[in-house]
Amino acid sequence: MNYNRKESDDSTLLTKTLCAAVFLAFSLLWLYLFQADVLALAQHVLSHGQTSYNKVVGTVVITAVLYLLQLLVYTYTKLNKRFHALTYLPSMLLLTFISDISTDIDQRFDIGAWRWAMPLALVAWAIVAYMAKATQKYERGPSTLFARSTWVNMLILAMMMIGVAAVSNTNAVFHYRAHAETSLLSANYDEALAAGDESLETDESLTMLRIYALSKKQMLPERLFTYALCGTSNAMLPLDGTARTVLLPTDSIFAYLGAIPRQPMPTLTYLRRLQQQHLDKPPVADYMLCAYLIDRDLDKFAQLIKQYYPQLDENLPRHYREALTLYKHLRSHPVVDFKDNVMDEDYADLQQLETKYPDFTERKVRVEERYAGSYWYYYEYLNDKK
Repeated sequence: MNYNRKESDDSTLLTKTLCAAVFLAFSLLWLYLFQADVLALAQHVLSHGQTSYNKVVGTVVITAVLYLLQLLVYTYTKLNKRFHALTYLPSMLLLTFISDISTDIDQRFDIGAWRWAMPLALVAWAIVAYMAKATQKYERGPSTLFARSTWVNMLILAMMMIGVAAVSNTNAVFHYRAHAETSLLSANYDEALAAGDESLETDESLTMLRIYALSKKQMLPERLFTYALCGTSNAMLPLDGTARTVLLPTDSIFAYLGAIPRQPMPTLTYLRRLQQQHLDKPPVADYMLCAYLIDRDLDKFAQLIKQYYPQLDENLPRHYREALTLYKHLRSHPVVDFKDNVMDEDYADLQQLETKYPDFTERKVRVEERYAGSYWYYYEYLNDKK
């Protein structure tokens, strides 16, 4: 009887079980919590919109395929001791490949450096695996939780996981945009707004998605400037290529406002044409007013606001009250009369705070501590004004 074979199998069982558990846990969590939204974008683009990605099914299927690949590699290499974790490298490499999705995949698809990096990595792995297999017969001793072979395998897996995270596309804004779009598709506006809400990183497309979600919640003039914004009013809509969507149909945004445009044009031009042709829906009012605020055009804002908000009082949305207070203090002859004692007092406190710090950088930090999220802070300090 071959007692050595049974001893070998038993002595490596713990190592193989731990490696499998660590790999499966990492793959499931990585795909479900971090990559699901960008994989949804990728599948939408690559299938030309014919199929959609299911978060749960996709995570399970991809992880199962990767684990089956590892079992095939193990069957062929029989690496089962100190270097057993090397049998997971092809699976980790494939996981990295499908996670390295370009931020502009909707404009062009190119595997880039993978066309030569993948074969090169597999050749290097094959050489290392062959050398590891040659030394395997000299290894002795059972595999226990604290054995050296166990922790060598854990170290190898840890290095692979770090490699997956390092090479994959972990661009924060790209992931925020993907999550916002998938949330908007299911009309989950709160979840869309939660994508990167505490981060200062953003772009025009994420700005557009946030504006759309805020408008859907009827919170646009109340919370717009509490988020990091990018670009001018042209970033509010996917009209001229400044902002774009991948999953979310742009027609749904235009239908929400009134009509689908026939050609590219500036956002304000589009909104005005909707009004001129009597196609504008209620959300257009706040879109126009906020467009002027984003562009820091207080004069146009002041001229227009009474058309939509005849009663200029403390019941106005927050950012409109802030903008009118600022406008009143910047203009000698304001075209609208607005009075809000609480807002006036708060603005006076801002001015007093600014006089204490002549250095712009220090002043900006101090003002941000107290007034970040206000239109005043956006107007004065988020436009490189000094």
